[in-house]
Formats: sequence, C-alpha cells, structure tokens
Amino acid sequence: MSGISEPYVIHYPWICAVSDAAGSQVELIECFDCIGGAMWVKKHYAQSPLVESVRTVGSMNRFLLRTGVVDLALEGSKFPAGISGVDVQDNEITISYIGMGGGGVGATICRASAKGVIRSEFDESGGGKVAGSKIILPRFSRVLIGVDDTDTPEQGATWTLVHNIAQAVADDKNRYLSHTIVQLFPVPFRTKNCVGVVVEFASSDPDELAGRFSELLKKYTLSPKTGMAVFTGFSPERLLEYGWRTKKGQVSPDDARALTGDDLTIWINGRGITGAVAAIPFYTRYEEGLLLCGQI
Repeated sequence: MSGISEPYVIHYPWICAVSDAAGSQVELIECFDCIGGAMWVKKHYAQSPLVESVRTVGSMNRFLLRTGVVDLALEGSKFPAGISGVDVQDNEITISYIGMGGGGVGATICRASAKGVIRSEFDESGGGKVAGSKIILPRFSRVLIGVDDTDTPEQGATWTLVHNIAQAVADDKNRYLSHTIVQLFPVPFRTKNCVGVVVEFASSDPDELAGRFSELLKKYTLSPKTGMAVFTGFSPERLLEYGWRTKKGQVSPDDARALTGDDLTIWINGRGITGAVAAIPFYTRYEEGLLLCGQI
C-alpha cells in the first residue's frame, strides 16, 4: 500500500488576485481542492473586518477585500482563522493570514505552496499553535471578454467556441476564471437560443490577451456578424442597465457602440456586438444571466 507524503497538508491548486486602479479594493480568488475546508474558510474568514463579502463560484472562493492591516481576536471554534492584512504595491498584492490549530495549517503551508504565489513567508503550524503567513501575488487586472454571434443555423455554438478559445489563451499571465452564458431577448434574426457569452480573466497584459483572443475568434467563427468587446476594470456595473435592456427587448448595435470608453473597447464590430457588450456585466451572475425576460 502506498503512503501519503504530506498527510497534514492540502495544497491549494492556485491563488490569484485582481485590484482596482487605485489599489484600494482587491478580489482574492482561491481555487480549492477540499470543499469541506473551503466552506469552513468561507464561514470564518468572513468575520475579518477586511472581508467585505465572500462567495463560492465553482471550485473557487472569491473574497472582496479592502486594503489594510487588522489584529484578529482569534478564538477557538468561534473565530479560529482569518485574513489580517491586504496590501497593494505597484505590481504585487500581499495577503496576510493567521489561524490557530488546523486553521493555522490552512493559513500557512497550504496556501504558500499554491501556483500563482510569487513568494511567501509562513510560521510553523499544526497542533495547538497560532501561525501566520504572507503570500505575495502578481497584481492582476480583471478582463471581461464578451462575444456573440459566431454560429450559423447549420453549425457552431458560441458558448463552446468561447470556452475553448479562453482555455487556449490562458497562461501564467492570464488566469481563466469564469464563463457565463447570458440569455438575451429572442430577436427574430437569432440563430436559435439567442445568448451571449462572457469569459473572465485575471491578466497582467490585457491588450495582449485580447489580441490573441480576437485572432482565434476571427479564425474559427462561422458568422460574418460576430461581435467581441473587452472590458478592463474592477467592476462593469455601469453596463448593467444596458445589459438588462438587451435581455428585455431588441436593442440597436449602435447603443452598444456608444458605451465604449477607456474601460470598454470593441475588437470585432459585427451585429453581435449588441449581445457581446450585454453579456459583460452578468459575469458570474448565473441566475440573472440565464433569466429569460422577453416572450418567444
């Protein structure tokens, strides 16, 4: 029978973080391998004053954080571990954790060894010890790529093509985070289901990412009406009103084009740009995104 090389360590597969332009807000994304441990973390870490919210998306816990340093009044069973520091400097984000007992193991070596960590510092943990760590991550930007109208009545499917391109362009500089299908108003000229798709990345080079993505999309799309839009920023909230309009009724492509600015650019300007832009604000908002508002 084979042994277990590290019986008291569960390594996080990867961790990454995105920040706003000012460096005052951070979203920390932790990919977990043990769901029981992840749900324990979600419950207890939410008590830290630095954690504004936490949600689970697939195999990720996603923490919305504010920057700062706090002393955590740890208490066994009630508040055994948490995030005690968040710092954004130039091209790096530092996250500090502290925990007691098994929570200290999770706060230290389990995270320090994750893919995506540039370097780390951590205390000896386990047993009844209180232990802490710091992990230093690359400072990434959030990039949301919306796509619509890549198929024809005879062949193709936008959601599959977009996912496959996202996987193809993902690398250490561009972490592929999420894929969201967004139901749009069923316009008469739809292929069949009338959906747009948005994929999310954490990226250190948004323009290079968008360029590679658009080249593959141009290569494999089956439609001359394809639209592709790219949003780079912490939150696409300003696009949400337009997104809901596109779910509730037919909208002109010019309405989508009018929304471009420093944070939103059009890379492929076909009629599908309507749904491409509309999909962006619904990233990871799966239930709202799939809601059918119009009448077929």
